[in-house]
Amino acid sequence: MAQFTIAYWCVLVMAILPIVCAGLSKKSGYGKRRSDGGYDNADPRAWQAAQSGFSARAHAAQANTFEALPFFFAAVIIAHQLNAYQVRLDVLAIVFVVLRILYVMMYLAGMATLRSGIWTAAFSVNIAILFLGFR
Repeated sequence: MAQFTIAYWCVLVMAILPIVCAGLSKKSGYGKRRSDGGYDNADPRAWQAAQSGFSARAHAAQANTFEALPFFFAAVIIAHQLNAYQVRLDVLAIVFVVLRILYVMMYLAGMATLRSGIWTAAFSVNIAILFLGFR
């Protein structure tokens, strides 16, 4: 009987994370008129391109989070298909999500070196997830 595992819940959390980053990247423009630099939903890409600081870092975190999704999604699905040990898969998926949240936090804080180290750790965990069911 198939079940919705913790690792699958982690897939959902990761699908939501870039949306959170997008909201953070736009928050500086909320509540302002477009003429005063407020968020421009009619031309959001041009508005975002003109942003700097926190807003620009949040946007970059969003883009990188979207880039990480396909590999994570595929690794979790492949591990399930290969009948990986479920507890280990669930733990690694949680570790990946936690690392990616920390990654976003470091991006927002402008801590580039630490952010890169966390990215490397998360990527390594993702590789471990991919090969978890390999026998």
